[in-house]
Amino acid sequence: MNGLAAGFGTSPTRVVKWRNIVRKLLTTAVAATLVLGLAACGGDSGSGDGGKGTIGVAMPTKSSERWIADGNNIKKQLEDAGYSVDLQYAEDDIPTQVSQIENMVTKGVDMLVIAAIDGTALGEVLDTAESQDIDVISYDRLIRDSDTVDYYTTFDNFKVGVLQAESLVDGLKSRGDGPYNVELFAGSPDDNNATFFFNGAMSVLQPLIDSGDIVVPSEQTDFEQVAILRWDPATAQKRMEDILTRTYASETVDGVLSPYDGLSLGIIAALQGNGYGGGGKELPVVTGQDAELQSVKSIEAGEQYSTIFKDTRELAKVTVDMIKAINDGTDVEVNDTKTYDNGKKVVPSYLLDPVTVDKSNVTETLVDSGYYTADELK
Repeated sequence: MNGLAAGFGTSPTRVVKWRNIVRKLLTTAVAATLVLGLAACGGDSGSGDGGKGTIGVAMPTKSSERWIADGNNIKKQLEDAGYSVDLQYAEDDIPTQVSQIENMVTKGVDMLVIAAIDGTALGEVLDTAESQDIDVISYDRLIRDSDTVDYYTTFDNFKVGVLQAESLVDGLKSRGDGPYNVELFAGSPDDNNATFFFNGAMSVLQPLIDSGDIVVPSEQTDFEQVAILRWDPATAQKRMEDILTRTYASETVDGVLSPYDGLSLGIIAALQGNGYGGGGKELPVVTGQDAELQSVKSIEAGEQYSTIFKDTRELAKVTVDMIKAINDGTDVEVNDTKTYDNGKKVVPSYLLDPVTVDKSNVTETLVDSGYYTADELK
């Protein structure tokens, strides 16, 4: 990608800011000692020599292998660069994440990297961070309704949805002529990315729905109707089961737009429980996202049709590069200054490109790049 400089170079304001940080670190030394052992559940304070400071990293959950990979990648890259890392997982509990970030601020971290559970729930704690001159990078999930967010690192989330829908349509067409019966799923309504994924997908699917080439027999097409809170696979499985019971007594499902691999596995389980994948009913074309290992194996087995690969190693690298630039007082590289309005400001962002993965390119995309080994996919 061609990066555009954000223009945040060395300035008198930046120098004063770092002087304030030094004073803040000295005055919070006692507090840091008191809370050192009080990190909330799921913590990993990390090693590293810490010579360049401490970075607080707040991740949503360990229940998704994707977030484990994100945390591990950021932690390793930061420690390799000479930072100490306070890595915390909140297990999708909002008060826990707020408490974890509060503890990081109290301990005097130099910067925060936050993948928010609820992008609207962190305003107060981030105001405290701002009062202590702690820079905040919103990681993959945009923090909303706060002007304290300095930068945002993510993938092109609208494009993720476009790729999911294009893969769905390609899979449907490969099986014969339409019209096709398709059901729609979306991500968690408190995750800003979920609307980008859905809107991207619908930019492809809505014209086909309008023309009658795609039919949604459940008639559930609005985001609010199809969203799955907290991206919960069990909730997606239950919704798919309910749709099959109510709508598909005499019809078959041809495709399912699923925005995330965890949901895809739940959806496929519901379909298999209703006779798909055996007894003469072919599994529908089911999409996904994140290239989680179990779903990649499912693709290889001919169950899930596709996923969207977002290389968390690269996302971690972009984030760590931002931290280094902020620390050094040099220009922070971004490539989007228009798209991500969080309700208070347009947050300078760096967007990475997602990649569609199906059975035809699993090895080329995931194994040859070193993301997985061939043995892991057996």
